[in-house]
Amino acid sequence: MIKQLFFAAAMMLTTVSATAGTITNGTWLPSGCGTEPVVPVIELDNVDVYNQSVKAINDWQQKANAYNGCLIKEANADNALIANSANDEQARLKAAIEKIQAETAAAKAKLDKK
Repeated sequence: MIKQLFFAAAMMLTTVSATAGTITNGTWLPSGCGTEPVVPVIELDNVDVYNQSVKAINDWQQKANAYNGCLIKEANADNALIANSANDEQARLKAAIEKIQAETAAAKAKLDKK
């Protein structure tokens, strides 16, 4: 029974890590969204340089919004995968507990008749 639980837990972790974000030192990061775009700096040297930096900021905002959307989508998928896997594992364990309880009760009743 312990071996089955360990195997099931290992399979859940393998499944999650293969399709999900990663957790390192308690911090979750998406694995399929690429790298987070680097925030540009506002340049104030002159008007032309300032206008170029504003253009870079606008470009960054589009990339940051796309990254954020991907992050949200992946986080939601990870949450659903973890919840579904945990629910499936709980149902499997509950069934095993109920089965052994029924078998124990049946064995006790059989022995009580002797």
